[in-house]
Amino acid sequence: MDINYLAYSDYGAPSAGEAALLAITYLFLFLLAIAGYVISSFLLMRIFDKAGVQGKWRAWVPLYNYLVFAKLGDVSPWIVLGLAVASAIPILNVLAGLGLVVALVMISYRVNAKFGREWPLLLLFLLGPLGQWIFLAILAFGRNPWNPAIRPAPWANSFLADKTVWNGIPVQPGQQVAGGTNGPGYGGSGYPGSAYGTPPAPPAQGYTPPQTPPASGTTPPPPAPPASGTTPPPPAPPAGPRV
Repeated sequence: MDINYLAYSDYGAPSAGEAALLAITYLFLFLLAIAGYVISSFLLMRIFDKAGVQGKWRAWVPLYNYLVFAKLGDVSPWIVLGLAVASAIPILNVLAGLGLVVALVMISYRVNAKFGREWPLLLLFLLGPLGQWIFLAILAFGRNPWNPAIRPAPWANSFLADKTVWNGIPVQPGQQVAGGTNGPGYGGSGYPGSAYGTPPAPPAQGYTPPQTPPASGTTPPPPAPPASGTTPPPPAPPAGPRV
């Protein structure tokens, strides 16, 4: 049987039944893609909230949400963006696609560790998109808290490491950045309240903070005795009679 007969009727035009079947197939694939986008964005929103990312809208912006996810996984978002752009180029799409898969596994490995879970959970990625949704759901709805204070990533000193500072996204501890603020409560290197990635400076040597006055109705404590080897100052002479 001629294969062209199955796809086309007279003059090369598809038959009505085949056109309807093709339209149903495209509609199903479109709805499946929308469902996958909604599920992934919702699960990322839950993970971002646990990690302290400000703004739930970040999880609903296509591609940008995975750039934020990359920062939480200590991978430079510009690497992920470059691979995503290269995957649209016919010559580079195969290699770029493999690179995206490797980058996603690296990011998920770090995020999984910051939730205190073991690496075998990443075997869910062998199930394809369904396994990725199950993995994200376990992190999003699990009881394990977010704890970024873990050992540095193996690629911490390479070009793959994240060195960017984005407003509203907490900088991970130990991340080497040039400086700058990262939203309320987040400093350049992960110290809360520090604007330039350094811990608060200690008080100057010899500085004594002012004492809090005693509460009303209480007796102040007696003055401390002089240190050993020192002579107390003589008492002040009495004031003379007033003229």
